[in-house]
Amino acid sequence: MSIRYFISLPEPGKLSSAGQFAFRSQGAEGIAAELQDALRGDGLFERWRATQEDPDAVDPALGATDPAAQVSGEQRDLRIDLTATTSLPGSVFKHRMRLLAGSGWELRDVAAA
Repeated sequence: MSIRYFISLPEPGKLSSAGQFAFRSQGAEGIAAELQDALRGDGLFERWRATQEDPDAVDPALGATDPAAQVSGEQRDLRIDLTATTSLPGSVFKHRMRLLAGSGWELRDVAAA
């Protein structure tokens, strides 16, 4: 079952300071594409896992992917709103968002897709 996540990035200009895995894009389309890539593939997870003290001890479930994930982004005044549709568990989705945006994101709503 797919879930639709409604995310707000209230201060997208500050996202680059979220850490070494932070969003690199500045605009809504680029950020949406980066999140979509992070949900569809395991590249972000593998880069993060490699930085852990014991990479082999990392729960492999955090590396789950959803090749059908879709993310759209829209600029609204100074914030960016994202809509992500994925079958990934919430814990995996939130882990990816924390890697990409640190604490600079807000979960606005969740709905069945």
